[in-house]
Amino acid sequence: MMQERLTTVFIYGSLLPGHSNHHVAADYIRSTRSGVIRGRLVDYGPYPALHRDEETRERNLVVRGLWVEVNEFGLKRMDDLEQFIGIEEENDYDRVWVQDVDSSETSGWVYVWDSPRGCPAIEEPYWPDFLARKSREI
Repeated sequence: MMQERLTTVFIYGSLLPGHSNHHVAADYIRSTRSGVIRGRLVDYGPYPALHRDEETRERNLVVRGLWVEVNEFGLKRMDDLEQFIGIEEENDYDRVWVQDVDSSETSGWVYVWDSPRGCPAIEEPYWPDFLARKSREI
C-alpha cells in the first residue's frame, strides 16, 4: 500500500473549523495543531487575507491559526479555493513557506496577499475573534 504524501499548511480564516470554507479541506486533513506566524490580517469582508510586509516585521505582528497536515488532494482543493496556480504566476493568493513563531521546527505553506489591496487592517491576531466582534457591532 502506498503511503500518503502529507503537506503542512497554516490556515487562519475561512478554512478554520466551523467557518464557511472548512468543508473544502476537512476530508483531507490528517492532523492539526495550533500555531502562530508573522503577519497581519486584512478584512476582505467574508474572509481575511494575510499580508507580510516591513511594518509586520517592525511591529512584530503575528497571526494565530492552525497548522494542518493535508494530503495532495487537500492541498489541490485549497490551491483551487485560493486561486493559486503556481509559483511566479498571477495568483489571487500566493503560497509561501513560513515558520511558526513559537515552534521553530514547525513550518509549512500559507496563503498570502502581496499587499493589503486597500482592505482595512484587522487588529486581532485571530480572525474568529475579529469576526465575533464584527458581528456584535452590526
